[in-house]
Amino acid sequence: MKVGRRFATLLAVVLAAALTLVGGRAAPSAQASTKASKVVIWTDSYRKAAVDKVTSAWGRTRGIDVDVVVKEFDKIRDNLKTVAPDNAPDVIVGAHDWTGQLAADGSVVALFPTKAIKKGFPGYALKAMAYNGKQYGIPTQLENIGLIVNTALGKVPTTWAQLESRALAFKKKGSGRIAIAVPQGSGGDAYHMYPFFSGLGGYVFGARKNGALNPQKLGVANKTFLNNASMIDKWNREGLIDSKIDYGQAKNAFLDKKAAFWITGPWETEALQKSGIKFRIVQVPKIKFRAVPFLGVQGFFVTKFAAGHGTASAAKDLVSNYMGKAGAQFDLATANSRYPANVAAGKRVHDPILSAFGKASAGGVPMPNIPQMASVWTDLAGAWVKSTKGAGATPARVAFAAAAKTIAQKIAGG
Repeated sequence: MKVGRRFATLLAVVLAAALTLVGGRAAPSAQASTKASKVVIWTDSYRKAAVDKVTSAWGRTRGIDVDVVVKEFDKIRDNLKTVAPDNAPDVIVGAHDWTGQLAADGSVVALFPTKAIKKGFPGYALKAMAYNGKQYGIPTQLENIGLIVNTALGKVPTTWAQLESRALAFKKKGSGRIAIAVPQGSGGDAYHMYPFFSGLGGYVFGARKNGALNPQKLGVANKTFLNNASMIDKWNREGLIDSKIDYGQAKNAFLDKKAAFWITGPWETEALQKSGIKFRIVQVPKIKFRAVPFLGVQGFFVTKFAAGHGTASAAKDLVSNYMGKAGAQFDLATANSRYPANVAAGKRVHDPILSAFGKASAGGVPMPNIPQMASVWTDLAGAWVKSTKGAGATPARVAFAAAAKTIAQKIAGG
């Protein structure tokens, strides 16, 4: 019997080693140490180096190996539903608008950051990664679009009237010029068009008394916006905005000096730096209301798999504690060219482009993080395409009213 026990013990050790060699994880035994030795993080290739640098610093102070695994960003959320537990991550880096679905299907766990950590963030950043009153993610970076102005071709506008007149005057000076290079294309782009939407009084979802988004309170065709919709018809007639322009055309027009005004975000930092163009980055000027952008809030989540791996405590310390502090947020921001969500970290940013995009985010609206937002994007974008396509355009009031009706039906149908 003693020999049998020894053989069984030896076999267990060999199997555990084999799992390690093939990249899997053995489940923690009842007698195993509760101290984690490795935390696995999923992120995309664009953020990999920055996430590796910052989280490895945390790992060294705690004697924990951090393994940053590259995944396609758009597939991280869905892959959590199908991944085998042994190959699953403990932490993911994701977008705030994933929060509702991730929380609803139990892929991530609730977090309980301290009051001191919470005080470091603007309220909207924390709410962006909360769902049904619980915090599921810690925001680390803000991402938004701004108005890029080629200062050699046009003065920086401080009012909407200035932007409109200067953009149209530039367009009329030569063939192939674009007034405002804002991307749409055949499928539309509700994200890049949002400043124009908010500036006319549009919004996607209203809020309940507790602050939670209410999918039954749709603002796509609210009364105020519809009363201002005739301005879109005017922009279409004069050629200020043209939905036939896609992302590549908008970018190329600005870089080729065929557009003095471009709507884009910090992902174009390198292109702007290499262009040789003298430019300024500002928020789109107030139209009827402040023309604020959609905010993309990115951050860290702890997955449900961390508990099974014996890494829950370590993962929560990394996410809720370490990544919530100004030092880690600043390091991540400078390594990844994204403005930090932490207020104190933001004050330390001196990079002119990053700082300018940060200022252009003021008053921005986090993209709704509830599952019903999936029913909005296509039809909201389509309303802009139909109303700004030039000849034969649908009156904006009609286009947005129809979009709101279709969106409401989709939401009602689940």
